[in-house]
Amino acid sequence: MKKSVNRVRSFWLLLLVLVVALSACTPAAKPTESATNPEVEVRKVKIAYAQAARPITFTDEDGNASGYDVEVMRLIDERLPQYEFEFVGTSDEDALIGVETGAYEATVKNVFYTDERAERYIYPKENVGGSNTGLVVRAEDKDHIKDLESLAAAGGKLVPIAPQSAQYALVRAYNEKHPEQAIELLSADDFNLVDAYTWIAEGRYDAFLNLKALYRVQVEVEDGPFSQLADELVYQPFAAIPTWPLFNKAEQELADAYDVVIRELKADGTLRELSKKWFDEDVFDLLAKAP
Repeated sequence: MKKSVNRVRSFWLLLLVLVVALSACTPAAKPTESATNPEVEVRKVKIAYAQAARPITFTDEDGNASGYDVEVMRLIDERLPQYEFEFVGTSDEDALIGVETGAYEATVKNVFYTDERAERYIYPKENVGGSNTGLVVRAEDKDHIKDLESLAAAGGKLVPIAPQSAQYALVRAYNEKHPEQAIELLSADDFNLVDAYTWIAEGRYDAFLNLKALYRVQVEVEDGPFSQLADELVYQPFAAIPTWPLFNKAEQELADAYDVVIRELKADGTLRELSKKWFDEDVFDLLAKAP
């Protein structure tokens, strides 16, 4: 009987030794931020994004937020332990209204700078990236109309532009720097820009200032609404227009935190790599070429 008891004790002692040994060999789980710093209070903030602006922001086939701007904001979220970002897919209009009213703390939706918006929202100091901007011209003109300077030199006529748009501001900035060879800048208020591609092909105008992302889905893709003009038109990129997240007026602290991290991501080359991933080009090089 005594031998039996000793065997049982020896078995449990051996089992305990094995458990301790295995525990020592197993890597410890990475502690969470709250565990390492229990004083950090995590605040959830809603980031609205436009659902149909691929590759900038969109909802993917699995129903998840995706795109360049979204991925940048996720990286920022990872470096701000005091915040937890929740991405909310919505329309362009709802995103703007929602941020202004406080339904969302911020939005990413390929936003350009305007004085009007600056009165209603917080623009951070650092842009999130830029939209490739270029001229749509006739294929026969591609060798001598490549940018605003060559358009002006050729005496080309530019399709009218909405005066509140970033493209209008881009041409105006060029004209201010080149008053001796300015481009006639017409307002688009009385024009239907849906026909701009047709106007170029027909020779009514010589160039249409447009974003590469729009040209791609409207002309280059097989089922685009103007794909029949793909052989007649050429897109000539020459600059990029900076784009920004917008923050609610009460979210200065959040905007400041964004600025700190976005500077780090620019300095270490992360944003350039993301730009190549999503746009097949480094838009930061193009940003440096803007008038």
